[in-house]
Amino acid sequence: MKRTVALTSVVMLLTLCLWTLDAWARAGGGKSAGSRGSRSSSSPAYRDPSPSATNRQAVPPSAVQQPMPQRSGWMRGLMGGLAGFALGGLLGSMLFGGFGGGIGLLEILLIGGLIYFAFAYMRRRQQPTPANPYGYGPPQGVETPSWQSESMSASTAAMGATESDLERGMRHIRQMDSAFGPEPFVDIASDVFFKVQEAWMARDMKSARNLMTPEMYETMQKECDRLRVERRINRLENIAVRSVEVTEAWQETGQDFVTVHFLASLLDYTIEETSNQVLTGSRTEPVKFEEYWTFIRPVGPNPWKLSAIQQAE
Repeated sequence: MKRTVALTSVVMLLTLCLWTLDAWARAGGGKSAGSRGSRSSSSPAYRDPSPSATNRQAVPPSAVQQPMPQRSGWMRGLMGGLAGFALGGLLGSMLFGGFGGGIGLLEILLIGGLIYFAFAYMRRRQQPTPANPYGYGPPQGVETPSWQSESMSASTAAMGATESDLERGMRHIRQMDSAFGPEPFVDIASDVFFKVQEAWMARDMKSARNLMTPEMYETMQKECDRLRVERRINRLENIAVRSVEVTEAWQETGQDFVTVHFLASLLDYTIEETSNQVLTGSRTEPVKFEEYWTFIRPVGPNPWKLSAIQQAE
């Protein structure tokens, strides 16, 4: 029984020591640190749930046909009635002419003239209004029908509903920085990533101080100071970044925020400073890791700074 308890205690002690040593792995010690503004308490989004803005083609709302101008109903009825009356009178005169002496030339000319003017008037009224250079449109000064305005509003709302949180955030950032985009930002984030890793291995974050917020700098420099006190060096070699993806973008309190997901592999091991003995990790076996790096800046085309590193859950 005593042997079992002693063995269990030794295993727990070794596990605790190994966990403590492993905590020094890579920049930041493999721990989450820093601030993501109002999203600090939430987990970063791994991948945007909807297609990216660069891949999705905006579908314009279907064209709404303009209503054709309506002809006056009472005018059409009046012209039709006159034409019918004239034609009826002619037929009646011809029909009863055999019984009563026939129809005169004056009556024929009068009825024929009425019929001609009636049909000519109706033909002119039925001709469509000439189109303007951009296609048919309602007369100037006429308000857009309410049903058309509602249809256009519904189409705009439908397009807005399909916009993801990431797309909306990037669109807001681009309003004050037209050059902003996921591709250029990935290059910026990757450059910061390698410079921070280099400073971490040197156990001195001063060379990357202008790339981080004061809070993030103090946190990482404190970890570097602990490494120096314990005479340990964290070696990061053969770093291979497999993917870099922008997963979040938003604005708050006059600042831009962008989170990037890093998937990388590297040789990550910690040595004792004087003996060069490996304390944790491996010189030959690469390890894979995932981290989320959040960057911040004042709204507009200003320099980005690393504000947080979070581990993938």
